[in-house]
Amino acid sequence: MAQWEELQNLDSPFQDQLHQLYTNSLLPVDIRQYLAVWIEDQNWQEAAMGSDDSKADMLYFHFLDQLNYECGRCSQDPECLLLQHNLRKFCRDIQALPQGPTQLAAMIFNLLLEEKRILIQAQRTQLEQGEPAVEAAVESQQHEIESRILELRAMMEKLVKSMSQLKDQQDVFCFRYKIQSSARTTSFDPHQTRQKQLLQETLNELDKRRKEVLDASKALVGRLTTLIDLLLPRLEEWKVQQQKACIGASLDGGLELCQLEKWFTDGAKLLFHLRQLLKELKGLSRLVSYQDDPLIKGVDLQEAQVTELLQRLLHRAFVVETQPCMPPTPHRPLILRTGSKFTVRTRLLVRLQEGNESLTAEVSVDRNPPQSQGFRKFNILTSNQKTLTPEKGQSQGLIWDFGYLTLVEQRSGGSGKGSNKGLLGVTEELHIISITVKYTYQGLKQELKTDTLPVVIISNMNQLSIAWASVLWFNLLSTNPQNQQFFSSPPKAPWSLLGPALSWQFFSYVGRGLDQDQLSMLKDKLFGKNCRNENALLSWADFIKRESPPGKLPFWTWLDKILDLVHDHLKDLWIDGRIMGFVSRSQERRLLKKTISGTFLLRFSETSEGGITCSWVEHQDDDKVLICSVQPFTKEVLQSLPLTKIIGHYQLLTEENIPENPLRFLYPRIPRDEAFGRYYEDKVNLQERRKYLKHKLIVVSNRQVDELQQPLEPNLEPEMESSELHPGLAPGQDPGLGLGLEPLLKAGLDLGPPLELTQRVPKLNLGTEQMLDPILEPISQLVPEPEPEPDLPHDLRHLNIEEMEIFRNSMKIEEIMPNGDPLLADQNAVDEAHVFYPSHFYTDGPLIPSDY
Repeated sequence: MAQWEELQNLDSPFQDQLHQLYTNSLLPVDIRQYLAVWIEDQNWQEAAMGSDDSKADMLYFHFLDQLNYECGRCSQDPECLLLQHNLRKFCRDIQALPQGPTQLAAMIFNLLLEEKRILIQAQRTQLEQGEPAVEAAVESQQHEIESRILELRAMMEKLVKSMSQLKDQQDVFCFRYKIQSSARTTSFDPHQTRQKQLLQETLNELDKRRKEVLDASKALVGRLTTLIDLLLPRLEEWKVQQQKACIGASLDGGLELCQLEKWFTDGAKLLFHLRQLLKELKGLSRLVSYQDDPLIKGVDLQEAQVTELLQRLLHRAFVVETQPCMPPTPHRPLILRTGSKFTVRTRLLVRLQEGNESLTAEVSVDRNPPQSQGFRKFNILTSNQKTLTPEKGQSQGLIWDFGYLTLVEQRSGGSGKGSNKGLLGVTEELHIISITVKYTYQGLKQELKTDTLPVVIISNMNQLSIAWASVLWFNLLSTNPQNQQFFSSPPKAPWSLLGPALSWQFFSYVGRGLDQDQLSMLKDKLFGKNCRNENALLSWADFIKRESPPGKLPFWTWLDKILDLVHDHLKDLWIDGRIMGFVSRSQERRLLKKTISGTFLLRFSETSEGGITCSWVEHQDDDKVLICSVQPFTKEVLQSLPLTKIIGHYQLLTEENIPENPLRFLYPRIPRDEAFGRYYEDKVNLQERRKYLKHKLIVVSNRQVDELQQPLEPNLEPEMESSELHPGLAPGQDPGLGLGLEPLLKAGLDLGPPLELTQRVPKLNLGTEQMLDPILEPISQLVPEPEPEPDLPHDLRHLNIEEMEIFRNSMKIEEIMPNGDPLLADQNAVDEAHVFYPSHFYTDGPLIPSDY
């Protein structure tokens, strides 16, 4: 009922057209409205134009049943007397039709077609006047194409009938001409004179019909040209959508390739049909020709136009349905590795194939390579041909799916393996894969060719990240999809394009894009905090090479490592919005200092390669604010212990060696267990529980500042509510802090035999993990220089115990709280530092200023 409802909302001039349409129609307008849902749900086109009359008969009897049913309903309501009368009258009228089923189907089909024309005309007028359209622009275009195809089919049916009448008229002329030619009577015979007049009249009628058929075919060629002009821009839109989808953009609301295939096939069928009719017209012209015969020149001209339209349609209809991609990296197409298999799929949108003709497609690389120094050349190592049989073409479509292609680099100058010494790097060198097929249908032979988007060919998977940056930059900014010299002078990217593209990376790979706050942080990182221009430009070199911050990682390397970290270990948390992620330290302080103690957030480290850290706020008794951060967790840690379990079981030792979890509320104020509870619920194996004592890995940090620690520089400013510590003023992390194993290993200290576990525990790397990074208050007095430990063995007193301070604090939970009691004063943590239970993921260290 959608179409009828839209017609009711049209302006007055178009309503008048609708009333005029039904004034001259056998179908009353009130029945059209009353049965709108049922009428629009039926396939009147197939019943009216199909070769099988049974479908028209079936619809005809269903319509009679529907009318009788509605009459019965109306008889129970006195207010529906007029409608009941019209239903009965229309039921009698259609039963009186000479060819009831076919006439009814043709009548309703034409009415629906005229309604659609009125609707499209109204939409065009509203668009020209700047008023909102009745439907979206894309849907309006689809209606227009479908309406044009229906109109062309109706015109083709009329042309076929006119051709049939023309053949009959020509047969009559030929018969009378033969009779007249065989007559032996004199020219003064009245009967003979009458026969000549009749023959002349027949010839005049034949000439008239030929002109009518030629005019009809000419109009059909014009309408087909308009249809092609409507279809080709839709195909270009699909190609643009595909290009953006390759770099992560969503395809919501876009055109489907199957819809384009249907339209292209319908258009090609009409063109091939018209081409056959024109050939028949040429045959009629050869049988009967006379002076000023309109078919002699007109048919040849129209046949040339139709052939040109077919060539134009076929060449554009051969497309790359799926761009080249390696199966292990489906999220990063257009990157190929030498020696590794890749796939590519092509499709001919014109789904027409001869019943006995197989079609073979062939793949090649860089048919027209750029003439630049050092440009690498490649060959297809495996079979580069694919044959499509008529059986597969009819059932699946004209699709060539290459699933096992492999590239190998050509040898250069006898030096063995090829080498790249050109102006462009390997990841900036663009290559194009071409597919050709020799197509034949109804005597028309064409060699069709299509090209993929440019691909980057690498030799090592370590180049994958930078290669993807090249693919992203090209498909975002290139105006020519075949420009292989793009990176000879790559354009700058405006933030208005780059920002959404970065969000696409997260949306397509990990399920959720970036919000405006996260994009704002990335923009500040690239352009600085003072940049307010949404069209600020970023160069290609700055995107992949400039270190941000200076001395650290390039921007793209940093962002891509975070992508991998989120995909491999944090995907569910990211999709659920538990990770704030992209937030600067200054913004972190602004957010946390306004919340209650124990509020924490998760953000990505700005300096480590794929790290995430946890920061929380503590309000001191003197109304000062302390922001603490744990040294970032990288994939090496998260492989052994999920972040959700780290958060749930995290322990911080206070000055009294009492462990507590400082993480209470996820920002802004979501209780920790409510935010993460469903992630860290342990599954209990009752049989294993009977055999072994239950254990778990935890992360522990020590708040104590050991007496052996070197004093911090007293130039830190306390973080006050009214002021903010600039990131550039924050002290850096002391490179000597950590577990400090190297001095002990060099001195030959035995760390003890490994413990045997009854349950396999992942191996943990404790070398650089989980150091607390709080923002400290200034130290008012210096700690005196520590004296050598008297209880050290004689052969170890020469060691630098400043670098061994971590061992004084590295105490296990079991040692700290045996049977729930705190650590005794006479216990020696230094002697027991290397004896730890692997069931505790244990990390210890002094509080230091955040540098992550």
